[in-house]
Amino acid sequence: MGKHVVVGSGQVGSHVAARLVARGHEVVVVTRSGGGPEGAVKVAADISDPARLAEAARGAEVLYNCVNPPYHRWPADWPPLAASFLAAAESSGAVYVMLGNLYPYGPVRGPMTEDLPFAPSSPKARVRATMWTDALAAHQAGRIRVTEVRASDFFGPGASDQSYLGERFLAPLRAGKAIPLVWPADVPHTWSYLPDVAEAMIVAGGDERAWGRPWHVPSPEPLTFRQVGERLAALLGRPAPRLAVTPWPLVRLAGLFSPLAGELRHIRYQFTEPFVLDSSAFRRAFGVAPTPIDEALKATLDG
Repeated sequence: MGKHVVVGSGQVGSHVAARLVARGHEVVVVTRSGGGPEGAVKVAADISDPARLAEAARGAEVLYNCVNPPYHRWPADWPPLAASFLAAAESSGAVYVMLGNLYPYGPVRGPMTEDLPFAPSSPKARVRATMWTDALAAHQAGRIRVTEVRASDFFGPGASDQSYLGERFLAPLRAGKAIPLVWPADVPHTWSYLPDVAEAMIVAGGDERAWGRPWHVPSPEPLTFRQVGERLAALLGRPAPRLAVTPWPLVRLAGLFSPLAGELRHIRYQFTEPFVLDSSAFRRAFGVAPTPIDEALKATLDG
């Protein structure tokens, strides 16, 4: 089994590393703190230092970028990290698998496919778009082999506190209280299940057909916040929950005091109109389907 280097051990990196360990690979997890799942070699490193990341990636077959800097610091933090990843991929010869998102597409009408042109509408979206175009240029120049796996908003076991379907959604649901929302409750939205995100990254890293282009994570059919709440409540044997939507002017006011709340204006378009991910290309190419939604939601509750 080959060496796989997973950088980041958050809500996606932890799933990627655990799956690779279970399959018998040599797994190195690189984080600033030196954390990671049992069975992996844990390395503490500042990955903005290209030499440190290159050292960790030496001899790797696949290098996974599962890093997620603080949300409001993306424009400042991502460029040096992205440069380190490109240098490490080039020096090691490892296949570089990027965890991407849907921000670079900007506001769109209709399902999003991988061939959509980029139209980033915020600084965070522009930095993510630049990361992919720079990596693709390096691939086309023959310097690296790269692919990007793009997901919508995460849910599932291990989802962070910032996940819209994480504990801030689940805790009041379990307690029979109103679930607070900052977005409309009845707009269809694609959700990407964390184990499916991890599996897509592993598949893409190990199959040369995936390299040189982006892919969308196999994800279930879109659901509104209300539909998610109703399905989760049914799994718990409870009535449908009440949803308490904060008026947008109050969210904007909160943004004056909270950097995170202030950033929400840049992604409001993702929740006020249907936000639908088309993942049929990955499904056709690799025969991978998303986890059935009720199975995924049950695992989310159990997790």
